[in-house]
Amino acid sequence: MLSYIIQGGNKLNGKVSASGSKNAALPIIATAILNKEPVTLYNIPDIEDTKITLEILKILGCKIVRNSDKITICSKTMNKTSIPKELMHKLRSTVVLAGAIIGRFKEATFSYPGGCNIGARPIDIHLDSFKKLGISIDEKDDCIHCKCKDIIGKRIKLKFPSVGATENIILASVYAKGATHITNAAKEPEIKDLAKCLNSMGAKIYGAGTSEITIFGVKKLHKTEYKIMSDRIETGTLLGAVAAVGGSITVENTNPENLLTVLYSFKEMGCKISINRDKISLKAPEKIKCINISTEPYPGFPTDMQPIMGAILTKAEGKSEIVENIFENRFKYTEELVRMGANINQKDKTLEIVGVDKLEGKDVMSKDLRGGAALVIAGLMSEGITKVENIEYILRGYENLDLKLKSLGANIKIKEEKVV
Repeated sequence: MLSYIIQGGNKLNGKVSASGSKNAALPIIATAILNKEPVTLYNIPDIEDTKITLEILKILGCKIVRNSDKITICSKTMNKTSIPKELMHKLRSTVVLAGAIIGRFKEATFSYPGGCNIGARPIDIHLDSFKKLGISIDEKDDCIHCKCKDIIGKRIKLKFPSVGATENIILASVYAKGATHITNAAKEPEIKDLAKCLNSMGAKIYGAGTSEITIFGVKKLHKTEYKIMSDRIETGTLLGAVAAVGGSITVENTNPENLLTVLYSFKEMGCKISINRDKISLKAPEKIKCINISTEPYPGFPTDMQPIMGAILTKAEGKSEIVENIFENRFKYTEELVRMGANINQKDKTLEIVGVDKLEGKDVMSKDLRGGAALVIAGLMSEGITKVENIEYILRGYENLDLKLKSLGANIKIKEEKVV
């Protein structure tokens, strides 16, 4: 088992570069399944989630070549349509592979996905959408088999703007007969990035980034080279670490437009923010001000940043309130913060956080990706030593988080312990 060992109390200063987006990379890797010609991708983050996704593609028969900062995927030799259950259970986003496999082969077999246990994340919206495209679905013993003769473009209105369902509909509809029109679609920047990548291959997708997306089916795709967008949640996490402990930071190779609601919240806390075309600079205040946050689908405040803000606000002046509207189990990290001295009360989907003067380093357990990152920030804020255990969750979504924080002046290292 891997742990972070953190000596708190250091201010953070300097520059770091944002990695490629985890949430954009996974569906974009899936696009290679649709294309028999080579797909070369740049800026793929070197994290566990991308490694698992690429491993699945290899098992399905794809050829993958990694050369320094780029990965080339060729699915011409792909000869399997069943995603291994043991890998499917490791992360949630593997479900988008289903849309790509169905889109190309008109059938796919997969199980319910795994990932962080942050609440109910049913894939019923995905399956209902597949049915509307003319895909038959047979569920038996945790196994889902999808099959169709042809995918027929239809109008699909999502009951919730699900990111994964929007991605799966897009991937499944690239070769559909006619046009597929999605209403109440997710508007996240990662959706826009997926469409841009597919369009660079010859797909015809319009409206990505808005609530209405149209996909006109095409006959074939051609080879492409594409650079994946920067990770807005990693950017927010690094900015949040500095806001929490003091100092100043510039995050380069990022996109301020994708983080406007988060940057506004940092300003409300008292941080000084300046933005450039691909840079964000933050200077922390002497004391964080209390604020209220309510998570919403994009362009609202992102649920992935909620735990980061929860950690920061433990030492804010006064009482803050966080309302979580997306995932009902996303407050697990607060149990560990309370052990470190935080004053937090939960009522249903609302947190009340009363700022305290100090946190104390403890041995704490990471229970999910973003909650784990929140505990890292709490460790940086604390007096003494904090041990964040089970950081495999964190490594799923952050590339070299410890090294980036260390470059800013944090005292953090990874420790490996044998499980008896």
